[in-house]
Amino acid sequence: MKYEASTATEYLSQLPAERKSALQKVRQAIKAALPAGYQELIQYGMITYVVPLKRYPEGYLGKPDTPVPFISLASQKNHMAIYMMCVYGKEEENFRKRYKETGKKLDMGKCCIRFTRLDKLALDIVCEEVRAWPVDRFLKKYEEARSSRSRKSSPPKTKKPESKAALIPSEKKAGGGSRPAGIKKKGPVRKKTPRKRSAGKSKKSGNSRTA
Repeated sequence: MKYEASTATEYLSQLPAERKSALQKVRQAIKAALPAGYQELIQYGMITYVVPLKRYPEGYLGKPDTPVPFISLASQKNHMAIYMMCVYGKEEENFRKRYKETGKKLDMGKCCIRFTRLDKLALDIVCEEVRAWPVDRFLKKYEEARSSRSRKSSPPKTKKPESKAALIPSEKKAGGGSRPAGIKKKGPVRKKTPRKRSAGKSKKSGNSRTA
């Protein structure tokens, strides 16, 4: 769900009491674990911790007015969510393993951890992951991911079609030249000669019966 708010405090004030209490505690824990250099604001209708534009002017996906998001908190229709932009690939595998060791069930989509109650969330593991990502390390991973996607989305180079003659392998002539394979060499043209009639046969029109 999207809430109209310009600060984290405004966002939380609009939530039902249980959701407000849970996300307040998650916010406090994340802020305590957050490495220096990130900034809290509302982005895409969520409480988000971003890399400030002053630190990374290029912005998110090349948009100079949108800071790169690191982690977001949100109250959705059927659950609460933590969006961790640093947890994918090998990092996700490691995160899932550590989370499983807590004995709590992980409900996770692409970079998104879903939970319905605070006691169902392994908040210590979330904070442990947050602490591991100083701004420089996160930006390096972000840029590597962008570069990888760019290479995959680039259209393959197409070769110019070759002429039909170039596509047919050639075979050498006796004189040193070549001709396309599969094409028979033409021999000398033979002239047709008329057949001679035998002397014992005569034309029907010239035959006569003897009495």
